Amino acid sequence: MCDHDDWNPGARVRELSCRMVGWGSETGSDGEAEFGAKLAGLLREIPYFRDRPEDVHLIESHGEPARQNVVAIVRGSGARTLALAGHYDVVSIENYRELAALAFRPDELLAALTADLESRKLNAGEQRALDDFRSGDFLPGRGLLDMKSGIAAGIAVLEAFAADPDRQGNLILIATPDEERGSRGMRSMRDALPKLVAELGLQIEAGINLDATSDQGDGSEGQAIYRGTIGKALPFALAIGHSSHASYPFDGISAALIAAEITKAIEGNPELCDRGAGELSPPPICLEAKDLRGGYEVTTPERAWVAFNWLSHHWTAADLLRLFERTLEAAAASAIAQFNARAGRFAALSGAAPSASVANAELISIAALRERVEASGGAAAVARLQQVEGDLRHCDDPLELTRTIVNAMVVEAGITGPAVVFGLSSLVYPATHLTDAPADLAFAEALEAARLDHEGSGGRKLRYREYFAGISDMSFFGHRPSAADGAFVAANTPARTLIDRSQADALQFPVVNIGPWGREYHQRLERIYTPYGFDDLPRFLRRVTKHFLTRSCSS
Repeated sequence: MCDHDDWNPGARVRELSCRMVGWGSETGSDGEAEFGAKLAGLLREIPYFRDRPEDVHLIESHGEPARQNVVAIVRGSGARTLALAGHYDVVSIENYRELAALAFRPDELLAALTADLESRKLNAGEQRALDDFRSGDFLPGRGLLDMKSGIAAGIAVLEAFAADPDRQGNLILIATPDEERGSRGMRSMRDALPKLVAELGLQIEAGINLDATSDQGDGSEGQAIYRGTIGKALPFALAIGHSSHASYPFDGISAALIAAEITKAIEGNPELCDRGAGELSPPPICLEAKDLRGGYEVTTPERAWVAFNWLSHHWTAADLLRLFERTLEAAAASAIAQFNARAGRFAALSGAAPSASVANAELISIAALRERVEASGGAAAVARLQQVEGDLRHCDDPLELTRTIVNAMVVEAGITGPAVVFGLSSLVYPATHLTDAPADLAFAEALEAARLDHEGSGGRKLRYREYFAGISDMSFFGHRPSAADGAFVAANTPARTLIDRSQADALQFPVVNIGPWGREYHQRLERIYTPYGFDDLPRFLRRVTKHFLTRSCSS
């Protein structure tokens, strides 16, 4: 792997990217289920795998029909191994509207989108897209940016590594389904890896996730080595009040008021941002707010639900939920204090007898609510709740699933307001980051050597960024949460299907993200910047492979 400057991967990466984009693989579709076998067939066309077809593995993931993880291994000397990983599922093509039939045909889509944009008045974003398409440096297509071009770059590097007769170490490429909904592909792959690498006599020392990023400028932001990925949780609060007739508002307490005060306290609040590696995470925002009534009533709502997207850099789920609880407690107390004060002022103005003051809301975690359900209803109540979740087994909306289960739990436990029930309403994505552990430092050293080599040979400049901003498989690739964290999340997540249960022997190794960049991924005008994605990216990945495996094997 010495003659990097003589390697011209651009045409090959473009060919591989467009070929894979042509295999439509929307999450949950039959195309996604068929993709694994197609990719395995493509890999076995490569001379190395044509001679060693057993080094391409299909590993079951999930679903009906089943999806497969694809693992391709090029062996060299020794056991030390670098893993490259990417997902092959893509989001829906619905936003292409009348051009949906071209969504998986990049060159035809480019011509059609250009003609469409040239035919009408454009907003600023559309004008930028037209300028990009006219430049010849951008190519559209569903999943081309996110993220089949990343997988294509990995395949090209795998080919180059296999062509080197003096290769040191081993290189693995992993392609997984279902990143877009719940990372079930990568999570199943994480569970399968320990046995696979043990059987093959390999030791994964580091990993590179190949996911894409967005850059609205010249690429200086997107051409990056991400040292970590952002974490995500979706905490919820179910406010429970006492209903009252609209003509007698102070006979009860509206759950809507409590939920509104909670939303006011949390929405966009920079005081609730996490900090890590010198960066500030975005503040939490409300993704859903609604009461749980099924129709019109002239009464105040008894139950109101709010759920928040909350990103983090180093907080664990326990850290975040403790902060959430303190915020809920203060917000609920503020709402009830305001309500009591207004009741007093109304009584003074109307001459009516003062209403009894509303007591402060009780805060109840899902872990505590489970205990109450068991105490009040025993095994029969637990079985009824399991049936509720079973009836929703095909529900793809984690908020709807969680709302329904929590509402049933409240009924089973006989909870009356004022109260606030809180917990987690989606899969928790842990934040990850390189540390000062020896393995992480060795990987960081190889990355820096490769960066200097790449830029010194005329390649585009790359920068370091601390946290990949998108929710990704990187949260589960090479990462094993502590047993305490896992138990806490499980105890406070109502829906069992939204709990990640990692195995005790799950592999741990440092992981960074290095992938293509472009603009507007998941959108109609999704497009990749091809000079970097098709050429610089695979060149740099090849240099990382050389520096990391050579140093590892000689250490």
